[in-house]
Amino acid sequence: MLPSHLWYVSYGSNMSRRRLGCYLAGGTPPGSTRTYAGARDRTLPTADHAVTLPGSLYFAGESKTWGGGVAFYDHDTPGETAARAYLLTIGQFVDVANQEMRRSAIEDDPLEEVLRTGLPGERHSAGPGRYETIVRVGEHEGLPMLTFTAPHGMDTVPHTAPRPAYLAMLAEGLREAHQWDEERIEEYFAARAPRDQPIV
Repeated sequence: MLPSHLWYVSYGSNMSRRRLGCYLAGGTPPGSTRTYAGARDRTLPTADHAVTLPGSLYFAGESKTWGGGVAFYDHDTPGETAARAYLLTIGQFVDVANQEMRRSAIEDDPLEEVLRTGLPGERHSAGPGRYETIVRVGEHEGLPMLTFTAPHGMDTVPHTAPRPAYLAMLAEGLREAHQWDEERIEEYFAARAPRDQPIV
């Protein structure tokens, strides 16, 4: 029997449960200029847990939603990345990914079949976009743990400073999932933000 669920692993603003809720149920996150349509299945996750991924977090690009850089994950560069895994249906995962790429949810999305039968390797390219590279980062309770990121590595693109409103969503998720205090959160961001650019 093919699986119906997986663990969506977020290392960015979706670590905040209410932020992810806007992708699923629709709405506008605090500090954001964008309202999300939501997923076809608006059920909120029934389980989640803290995760520490092998690999590095970095900030790059320019967000139309937040302004400033956004978080990406480089699975191949040594380091540790704090994250949060949510139990979602495969369809919900695909709908979240599509909204990240500013696309509408569609029935029978081809990516759903890819995920049901299993990624052919450790990663799968669903397209050239910045969150269309799906990476398998582990397994939990017999289900795959997947995240999405950019096709490029952290050393191949300029790094850009994130905005405070965006970091506030990441910080909310770190407090919820990892129970970190403000000092540890600030140290985590400072170690990963561009050294020559202040957080603006």
